[in-house]
Amino acid sequence: MHAVVVKVTIGDVEKAEKELHERVVPAASGAPGFVTAHWTRSDDGSNGLSMLVFDSEDDARAMAERIRGADWMPQSVTLESAEVREVIANA
Repeated sequence: MHAVVVKVTIGDVEKAEKELHERVVPAASGAPGFVTAHWTRSDDGSNGLSMLVFDSEDDARAMAERIRGADWMPQSVTLESAEVREVIANA
């Protein structure tokens, strides 16, 4: 398995969360090879860290490219990085 680790800066917490639930989560969960994902945010709401797990490296890389595209991020969120990593353990 491979994961896409995503770091973002959040401008408007309420708008970002609304778009996350309405648009991002459904799109991610329907992507080829999707296994699971977790979206987190800091206590002050200024940044987020997410991990999206896929069956294959190819599927994870395809998602990372999609995330880097202009239409993926909610308007109130700025992408800082999207990195593909191998999952070496889970529980």
